[in-house]
Amino acid sequence: MNSEGVSMTESKRRERQSALEDADSGIGLCGWLLVGFSLLLMLVTLPISIWMCIKIVKEYERAIIFRLGRILKGGAKGPGLFFILPCTDNFINVDMRTITFDIPPQEVLTKDSVTVSVDGVVYYRVQNATLAVANITNADSATRLLAQTTLRNVLGTKNLAEILSDREEIAHNMQSTLDDATDDWGIKVERVEIKDVKLPLQLQRAMAAEAEASREARAKVIAAEGEMNASRALKEASLVISESPSALQLRYLQTLNTIAAEKNSTIIFPLPLEMMQSLMNR
Repeated sequence: MNSEGVSMTESKRRERQSALEDADSGIGLCGWLLVGFSLLLMLVTLPISIWMCIKIVKEYERAIIFRLGRILKGGAKGPGLFFILPCTDNFINVDMRTITFDIPPQEVLTKDSVTVSVDGVVYYRVQNATLAVANITNADSATRLLAQTTLRNVLGTKNLAEILSDREEIAHNMQSTLDDATDDWGIKVERVEIKDVKLPLQLQRAMAAEAEASREARAKVIAAEGEMNASRALKEASLVISESPSALQLRYLQTLNTIAAEKNSTIIFPLPLEMMQSLMNR
């Protein structure tokens, strides 16, 4: 379906261009007389007139020639030398290089009623010089204004979370929309990028507080899990020690060794309760 749509678009563009370029058949008898007079005048004033008839366009430019107000058949001329007739012909140079412009920050109300400020950058070039001259007064200004409205329309259908996480998808949707809208102007939108998303200060503080609370909650859960695991380990250790009374004595001696290694001046010797009971009975 995409290939069929592209082929239909190309065929329509060629039909529009051929209709614009079909000019010689419509200039009429008076037009041909004026063209003949202009050609005769050029021949009479040679070689001075040759400097007025030969024009040069650069490698990245194309020239659209108008003869008696109609686009000359053959489309854009260039790069290099081309020939015009004095008095009846004039031409317009069109730059075919890629043009870049910034989208000014746009205040957008998202789908979940949050106001954000978003800006971006657009890369485009003139794909068809004839359509860019004949179908639009100022293709650059029109593309800039259309990019601003498209940015607001696309972001208005997204939530704040989608805007922050799906920038590539938003840029791709904008690029497709702009490319389709500027096709009749001979413009090819090559790339669209979202530069920055600015949130209100209060919303930034609320999101920061929410993230901090979430981190604190996770820390408390991790600490509780650690204490639970430690208690389980102590329970298992107590069961092992209870099976062997000598193990408790060894643990006691190990604890004394650890305390003595730290150069403490006071060491407490715990006495078993069984010894105290035996002394009391005596």
